[in-house]
Amino acid sequence: MAAMKFAVVGCGAVGSYYGAMLCRAGEEVHFLLRSDYDVVLNRGVAIRSPAGDFNVRPHCAATPQAIGDCDVVLIALKTTANDQFPNLLPPLVRAHTAVVTLQNGLGNEEALAGCFPTQQIMGGLCFVCLNRLEPGVIQHTDHGLIVLGEYQRPPEPRTHALASVIRRAGVPCKVTDNLARAHWEKLVWNIPFNGLGVAGTAGHEAVATGDVSSPATRTRGGCLTTDKLLADPRWEQLVRELMLEVIATARALGHEVETSLAAAMIERTRTMGAYKASTLVDFEQGRPLELEGLFLEPLRQARRAGVPTPRLQSLCRVLQRLGPFSA
Repeated sequence: MAAMKFAVVGCGAVGSYYGAMLCRAGEEVHFLLRSDYDVVLNRGVAIRSPAGDFNVRPHCAATPQAIGDCDVVLIALKTTANDQFPNLLPPLVRAHTAVVTLQNGLGNEEALAGCFPTQQIMGGLCFVCLNRLEPGVIQHTDHGLIVLGEYQRPPEPRTHALASVIRRAGVPCKVTDNLARAHWEKLVWNIPFNGLGVAGTAGHEAVATGDVSSPATRTRGGCLTTDKLLADPRWEQLVRELMLEVIATARALGHEVETSLAAAMIERTRTMGAYKASTLVDFEQGRPLELEGLFLEPLRQARRAGVPTPRLQSLCRVLQRLGPFSA
């Protein structure tokens, strides 16, 4: 198969890592860059990983017009920047282009559907531990699987073709026949570990009860990494309870998510060490939190489905209180 032309929109940890893996495999990869443009142009992207360090030199562009139309557009923007889709994406997309969101949470494919035909939209769920250490330097610590699916459709030949390209780049990639279900499976991990890690700065009692009567403050450096959440029985219990609420909601919505997924995800998380989920990093650096797709929309869907989710409701109340940077 001939090399594909990829654009990576959102070159933080996720976009840079997967873009670098594709670039190393010989694909034509263009990074759409803002603040990191000069660094990546001059030094490339450095990946530090237990699987082996490497450096690549992707094509660099400061505007989407400088890239032009692509075969695949990989979107790894923070969801708080989804309002930029109409400005950033059209110069990259033609009728043949697959537009693939690698973003967290619910609603991203729907946002893309406001800009492009449904048949061009795909989603990829990334199960990976990454942190951006500095401009152009990404630390990969564990995992890396992408679960790839079509938006509102079963897999197409192009789904499997893209998955094959990703696997050839050294990235494990599975194709799902139900992207919506895969989103809920990812939320089983994302909601407790992203949410509790940040909300833990308000204290266990506040998170457990949703009591936000006392002013919550941003305690920089006070977030709970994955190892701390699992080392304390009180926090681990909240992790499990949140996971089971998410699974119950998914099942009420018609998605066959097994209850055993909670225990399996907790055990996989123990190998990550002191990992900071992406919401923790955003919180510590004063960036907007991805509250809408990761927490508030799942809560709304649970309510519509009639599923009691007291832990998720309490978590959302605390996270909203931890503003003013929340979005």
